[in-house]
Amino acid sequence: MYKAKNLKLRNKLLLIGIILLAFILRFWKLDQYPALNADEAAIGYNAYSLQETGKDEHGNNWPIHFQSFNDYKPGFYFYLVLPFVKFLGLNEWAVRIPGATLGVLSVLVMHFLIKELFNDGKSEIGNDGRTTSLRKLEILAPAFLAISPWHIHFSRGGWEVNTALFFMLLGLYLFFKGIKNLPLLMLSGVSFVFSLYTYHSARIVIPLLGLGLLIIYRKRIRENLKNFILAGVVMLVAVLPLVKDFTRTDVVSRAAGVGLFADTGPLTRINEQRGEHSDFQGKIPRVLHNKLVNYGLALLKNWTDHFHGEFLFLNGDPIQRNKVPETGQMYLFDLVFTVAGLIYIFRYYYQNTKSYSLIIWWLVIGPTAAALTFQSPHALRSQNMVIPLTFISALGLVYIIQLLRAQKKLILEIGNWLLFILVIWQIARYEHMYWVHMAKEYQFSSQYGLKELASFVKENQNKYEKIIITDRYDQPYILLLFYLRYSPEKFQQEHILSSRDKFGFSTVRNFDKFEFRQIVWDIDQPKNPNSLLIGTDQEVPNEANIIKEIYGTNGYKYFEVVAN
Repeated sequence: MYKAKNLKLRNKLLLIGIILLAFILRFWKLDQYPALNADEAAIGYNAYSLQETGKDEHGNNWPIHFQSFNDYKPGFYFYLVLPFVKFLGLNEWAVRIPGATLGVLSVLVMHFLIKELFNDGKSEIGNDGRTTSLRKLEILAPAFLAISPWHIHFSRGGWEVNTALFFMLLGLYLFFKGIKNLPLLMLSGVSFVFSLYTYHSARIVIPLLGLGLLIIYRKRIRENLKNFILAGVVMLVAVLPLVKDFTRTDVVSRAAGVGLFADTGPLTRINEQRGEHSDFQGKIPRVLHNKLVNYGLALLKNWTDHFHGEFLFLNGDPIQRNKVPETGQMYLFDLVFTVAGLIYIFRYYYQNTKSYSLIIWWLVIGPTAAALTFQSPHALRSQNMVIPLTFISALGLVYIIQLLRAQKKLILEIGNWLLFILVIWQIARYEHMYWVHMAKEYQFSSQYGLKELASFVKENQNKYEKIIITDRYDQPYILLLFYLRYSPEKFQQEHILSSRDKFGFSTVRNFDKFEFRQIVWDIDQPKNPNSLLIGTDQEVPNEANIIKEIYGTNGYKYFEVVAN
């Protein structure tokens, strides 16, 4: 009894330490690094606009989807940011604190979810003479999530996906906690619905996850069918406004714009394949080469891309904003631990059939939403995979420790030290690459230099009739609105949103005295007297009257300011 109490106390202290570590990794210099990106600025400015006018930047009243750059962002995170903007002002802290806080809380929820999945640690994860209490997994799984590159990256910013993942985790935990408790079961349903209102990919993953729960835990659900029906009614009522909003063609068209069918490659391939047959209109070409087959193969390829070692353990997402140089979505040591964890699951599957089935099911469906788009692999849309992969990796470490304990003492000590050094070295290297190299190697992964530019413009704008700013960098208008704290009421009345470009996005070209477009020196210089021309080094010639060079915090020169 005394030993058990000591173990519980030790685990509580370890959990507190893990939560503290998660907090430090997510909140350290959160307002400074990385630089605020255009999507974050849009969230902050739209929350500010709601606070000031009750409308978003484009004049829409309290929307469910925010029009923004015509990409119609799900709105729940905007409303989470709103009170922070109210009390902290329009700044980076206000935009990022909700996401970072829910990132830390996800680590805590992971701990409680493991306890519910495996009956509060009373069962064993193996029974071959080297049994190990699941209490180790209750600590290791949240610890691995706390240090996960995948989870840290999307916790340190106004990324809606991280909030959606928190509510997904919370909904799952409350599901198990509330199977026989109607209020908790209803809260579980509401939590899942919050996730649906927060990020697009959750609208694919959550129904699939729910299907898995219905099948795997069908017996327990039948035993409490009345509670589940009532909770289902609550979910249905809560999701109706979202369903209604999807009847708008502009919301649906954005989703279709990044969908798999927006990629014409499979269609081109169909014509190419049929053209290689002598009878290209015959039955065989039509049966073997058609949309169902080719888009099905494209979907399968996209899905398998998310399990590729290069994506998971070496280089991560192809999009620079979503990754750290020379770093996968997971650590290299996770490769060893994940393999060991999968071996363990299939070896001892019979002992915790339902729990392991749920983990494997989640891993299988995790990349589905990302696979349904033409950009693959995609760390942002498949971020929910971090939960089953973290669990499996932590389980693999438990298994390896279990195997080492069966060896001689010297081998055990050497093995433990090697594991310790490997883990610490990988974490240290990731942090080094994140803080020292990411902004320097990926200069355009975020809007570096825009805050500095806005500060200069704020001090000098009254001296000039017009300010023309290059559009070389992503959506500069929203960063100016954010940092200048420009009047939302005035902006709503004077701006025009452009038509969608080939990527499905729109922008604002003018407001007040500001104009955003490419700088063409030979044309703009003679036509715009008493103006500021702000362009890149490539757009502004050396002989121009450059009064200021704007550098980002990463040391890269982004703008040259010319007093014309």
